[in-house]
Amino acid sequence: MTAMPPVRGQLTPDRPLADLTWLRVGGPADWLFQPADEADLAAFLATLDPHVAVFPMGVGSNLIVRDGGIRAVVIRLGRGFNSISVAGQRVTAGAAALDAHVARRAAEAGVDLTFLRTIPGAIGGAVRMNAGCYGSYVADHLVSATAVTRDGRQVTLDAGELKLRYRQSDLPDGWVITSATFEGAAGDPDALAVRMAEQIARRDESQPTKERSAGSTFRNPAGFSSTGRADDTHELKAWKVIDDAGMRGARRGGAQMSEKHSNFLINTGGATAADLEGLGEEVRKRVFQQSGLTLEWEIMRVGEPAADK
Repeated sequence: MTAMPPVRGQLTPDRPLADLTWLRVGGPADWLFQPADEADLAAFLATLDPHVAVFPMGVGSNLIVRDGGIRAVVIRLGRGFNSISVAGQRVTAGAAALDAHVARRAAEAGVDLTFLRTIPGAIGGAVRMNAGCYGSYVADHLVSATAVTRDGRQVTLDAGELKLRYRQSDLPDGWVITSATFEGAAGDPDALAVRMAEQIARRDESQPTKERSAGSTFRNPAGFSSTGRADDTHELKAWKVIDDAGMRGARRGGAQMSEKHSNFLINTGGATAADLEGLGEEVRKRVFQQSGLTLEWEIMRVGEPAADK
């Protein structure tokens, strides 16, 4: 195994990742690095053998780690990266700050970033994936982001440089977002709190929030998120084409497409990553046969399958 640079944070070999993902599946990473701060991260990446793969991991809310694990250094940001500060209409949050916490802190300060309240995960992943719901996206509010490059440089990126689009960005492989600055409209804190409470109630009514899931499994073929408005259209929503293909509630091993919301893949207990990914691929096949549409995964799948015994 490649020798690792000295660090001030925590560096763990052969670290199982299942307990760090919302779906609770996956094999070990060659190494898990939890840097103490941005300087620790930058020094590590500057010294690390450039041939060693690096995979930045958030809170594992949108991720399937395959059963054989990841042949890479997984970088997971923690306490040194979860600060939230407000200056006027701008909110700066560390990449490890939870989206919901950022929305609440902003609302308390009279800044409307309420769209973040129901998005699972942390700010780093939200920026990388241009997360959004109810018709608002990170791209609508992002001012800039800071990152550490694969070779250890600390950089600031204007929002435009990331070329944010539906569930995608142009962040280079191995770059680790460390913080982001957003701008929101002014709003009354009490009114914003009421709006967020309504969003949570609407989400809990329609989504299996008490189950082990990773949020939406597939991107909407329409190319945009649900708006939540009365005039929203459902023809090209992932859940609708999954329903039309007869896959609501479909199972494989411990994996199931939720009965409550058919675009949610859940671990009912004891599922392997292979169960989950295999069921997802079966859904994609059935949808294509039914409608000619090719569903694109929204959940990121990484690593290697389990070795044959």
